[in-house]
Order: sequence, then C-alpha cells, then structure tokens
Amino acid sequence: MASPILFSFILLALLIAASLILAAPESALITHLPGFNATFPSKHYSGYVTVDENHGKSLFYYFVESERNPAEDPVVLWLNGGPGCSSFDGFVYEHGPFNFKAGEKAGSLPELQLNPYTWSKVSSIVYLDSPAGVGLSYSANPDDYDTGDLKTALDSHKFLLKWFALYPEFLENPFYISGESYAGVYVPTLAAEVAKGLQLGIKPTINFKGYMVGNGVCDLAYDGDALVPFAHGMGLISDDLYKETIAACNGSYWNPNDSCNEKLYKVDSEIENLNIYDILEPCYHSPKIREVVSDKSRIPSSFRRLGETNRPLPVRKRMFGRSWPLRAPVKEGRVPTWPELGRQSVPCMSEEVAFAWLNNEAVRSAIHAQPVNECIWVLCTDNIRFYHDAGSMIKYHMNLTSEGYRALIFSGDHDMCVPFTGSEAWTRSLGYKITDQWRPWYVDYQVAGYLQGYDNNLIFLTVKGAGHTVPEYKPQEALAFYSRWLSGVAI
Repeated sequence: MASPILFSFILLALLIAASLILAAPESALITHLPGFNATFPSKHYSGYVTVDENHGKSLFYYFVESERNPAEDPVVLWLNGGPGCSSFDGFVYEHGPFNFKAGEKAGSLPELQLNPYTWSKVSSIVYLDSPAGVGLSYSANPDDYDTGDLKTALDSHKFLLKWFALYPEFLENPFYISGESYAGVYVPTLAAEVAKGLQLGIKPTINFKGYMVGNGVCDLAYDGDALVPFAHGMGLISDDLYKETIAACNGSYWNPNDSCNEKLYKVDSEIENLNIYDILEPCYHSPKIREVVSDKSRIPSSFRRLGETNRPLPVRKRMFGRSWPLRAPVKEGRVPTWPELGRQSVPCMSEEVAFAWLNNEAVRSAIHAQPVNECIWVLCTDNIRFYHDAGSMIKYHMNLTSEGYRALIFSGDHDMCVPFTGSEAWTRSLGYKITDQWRPWYVDYQVAGYLQGYDNNLIFLTVKGAGHTVPEYKPQEALAFYSRWLSGVAI
C-alpha cells in the first residue's frame, strides 16, 4: 500500500499534468502590443486554426479573456459582416479591450488605451475573421475564396471545434455567438450547425446557450420593405411621397414594378446625401456637400458635434457599400499607403487607424499573424466571391428559439442600412406570445432604447441614437444591455 507521502506526490503530479493539458496554448499568448504601454487587464491569445489541412485554409482569431472571472464568465464569438469584413472592426472600433488613438502623423502607429466599455469586462470574446480571404484569414487554394453562407457556417463550426480543443478549459463556460450586419446570416447559420453538432454528439461538446444579432439582415422581404417606412418615420420623405409610394408599390418595395420603381427613385433622391449607416452623422460623398463642409465654421455648432463620443476617435464616416481588395499590390516590398489604396476618394469612410496598426510588422509579429508582405489587411474585401445560398433566416431563428436557445436581436434606431423597422417586423412575424410588452430600458436613469420580449427567450431591442454599429456609437449602453442579457437579468 502506498504511503501517504507517496500518494500525495502522485496526486500532485496528476493535478500538474491536468493543468498542463487543460490550458491555452502558450504559443498563442500575446505578451505585448505595439502602441500599448500598460499591463493587460486579462490574458490575450491569437493565431490561426486550420479548418482544411489539404487546402491550407486557416482562420485567424484574437481571443480576449474576461477581465472579471474567465473561469466562469461566458465565452462569446464575435463576427462582423460584409460579407467580406474583418472582425477587427469590432475589436478596434466597437467593443474590444482598447480604444485606439490616431498617431500624430497619418499612417503612424496608433496609441492604445484601455476601453472602459469593452465587452471583455463581463465575458471572454473570440474575434474571428471569416470566411477565408477576409481580414487575416487565408487559404493556399484560391478556389476557397468562392464561398457562401452554408460553407462559411461549416468552416466556422470546424473552427469552433478545433478552438475548443485548443482551449478545453472553456468548454464548460456558457457559449454564445454574436455579430452584426451581414452576420445576421453568419450567426444563425453557424448557430444551427453548432446545435446540429450537439444533437449528433460531435466532440468536443460546446456549452451553447444562445446568440445575438445587431442590425442584422434576415429576410429579403422584411429587410427590403423596411427602408421606406423608416425614412418616412424619421421625417426624411414627405407624407405625399410616402403615400404615393405605398400606392404604387402596394405596400411592398423589395420586388418593384415600373411605377413602384419610379417612386423609389424619388425616395432615393431625397435620402442620397445622408449617411446610410447613421442618418445623424455627416456624409461628405458629393462634391457640393464636400465644398460646403470644408469650412467647419460654416456648419452649425450642433452639427459639428455629431459623432463626438467619449472615445479618442470620433464615430467614423462610413462608405456606401464599396469594398477593397484584400491582397493589395505591394510595391518594392513595402505596404501601400492609405492614399495609394484610394481611401482618400471615399469621404464617408476612414479606417486609417486600424489599417496603420494591423499593417505594422511589429503588430503582426505580436499577434502571430502572417507578415505584412504576404497579406495586406483591409477592413472589407472584394477578394472573395460570396453567395447568399441559405435563404431567409426566419426559419433558422424559429428552429433555434423553439429548441430553447436564447436570442437577442438589437438595432441602433438611426441606422438606414438595416433599419430597425425590418428587424421589429420579422421578430413579431414569428408569432410568439409577447411576455414583456414594449417598454423603455434605462442606463443611468435615462431611456437608452426600447424592447419587447417574446416567448422562447426572444428579445427585440432598440438603442436610442445609435447607428449600424451600436457599440461604436453607444458604448456604455451597449455594455449595459450586453452584460444584463448574458447574466439573465431583466434589461
């Protein structure tokens, strides 16, 4: 019989071995970040997960452990949309651990400061660049850049299975999938794959609890019919034009006839000089407007203050549906400058801060990414050929919520790209009983938006004064509803 001392030694050895097995890969640990000169409030990891060995298809992730209690707090996957946009959009500009302050000179390395409203205050977050060809993700086989909804969901599910195998200590944590914009497709299709994998007993077993979508596309008819009522409700088009458009289009605008098209052109002409991502924000995309606003003294003071936040960077001016090649030409072995990529010709958008940071060789080395000369990072790419082959998301939401998965659908109420009117309509169309009648929700005793709760753990929520990327416009309010929802308390 083993002595007590020997038994204790064996037990200690087993515990040490278990701790070594159940631990994040040290090779993925981030020890420093250029531009940040303080102590990380939690551990950060990043790197590639290969989802197809034969093709060399590898997806890049950046993982931020919760600053509160990573052993128990939820793990949340974040996906940006596009399709073709990098999830570093969420990391740099929305709810990542840092606020980015632009460098003193154009293109110089930004300064990073801690973000008091980062979502990693209450959860661990995995920022994933998906599909391959987006952001820092890539494939050795260019054919993989022909993809679509269903293939992206399969690849992202493979990523999750392999990621949790690398980080098994998080398998028991509640897991959620989240995203915005075209991730209104990415999120439910991936959630369906995860749910199916659990039903089939695929290992490792992910503790999947639910999902959330912000200003997300969902259904051709509901999304297509959303803009005209939104424009009228916001006072952007006249009563007369609204009534004429309803009559010509028979109340539906997504599949117009000739007379309907004529009215829709008039609607478009009334709103064409607005920032589609936030109607409160200036958008300088026409020469006439650009000439007027070049002299800021001529702009009303209230208008000049639009976009001001408590972040070092103002809310960004955004472009209208244009994207940029991922594999930008490298001249003489150097990274192209921002003007060389044509950004100066898109006055509604500037991603220069993220571009400068993620195309810095020291940053690439620190986050274990491909060298800059192999992959130029841009926010959104047209290098992939993407097909919407999953159809309407309503059936996905119906299946997932009826299976018991929690769902939060939130909308910045000043977004004209994916207006809240469409999201409100399709959530109601599911036919679930209302369990929490339309009401305001609050942050610091102020109305932050409105919500309506339904059976099967479905909530629709608006964020007052926010645009397309809610955490960028309203970081405090975004953290408030996010943390409340994850903890299961009333928002």
